[in-house]
Amino acid sequence: MKNKLTEFAKNLRKNSTQSERLLWKHLRDRQLEGLKFRRQQPSGKYIADFVCFEKRVIIEADGGHHASQPEKDFERTNWLDKQNFKMLRFWNNEVLANINGVLEEIRRECLISPSPTLATGEPPRRPPVKGGAKAKRL
Repeated sequence: MKNKLTEFAKNLRKNSTQSERLLWKHLRDRQLEGLKFRRQQPSGKYIADFVCFEKRVIIEADGGHHASQPEKDFERTNWLDKQNFKMLRFWNNEVLANINGVLEEIRRECLISPSPTLATGEPPRRPPVKGGAKAKRL
């Protein structure tokens, strides 16, 4: 049986916000500098909107409810920082009004973020792959 966090992440993928759908349209299929992003990815007790494991970068598209819970966001960012992730946060209205500027900032941060292999001498930590090899891409 899948754990509750995984099920919740799956539900979030099915019910993405407009800004998350727009970001995903530009991040999926290695469209940004050939980097692989995952969406609604569980990490610890949190779920990241988008994550690039290769560069250890997490992207969050935040709605207005984040303005009322800065302590929770600080705790979450602090925990993810300790896991060697860099957090990029964008307000939903910023994503919708300036997608090109948001993508440029993500691109720039990913390009300056060192590969974990280069930074630590160790390969990046990868989540386990379930179900064997993926189907051939079209």
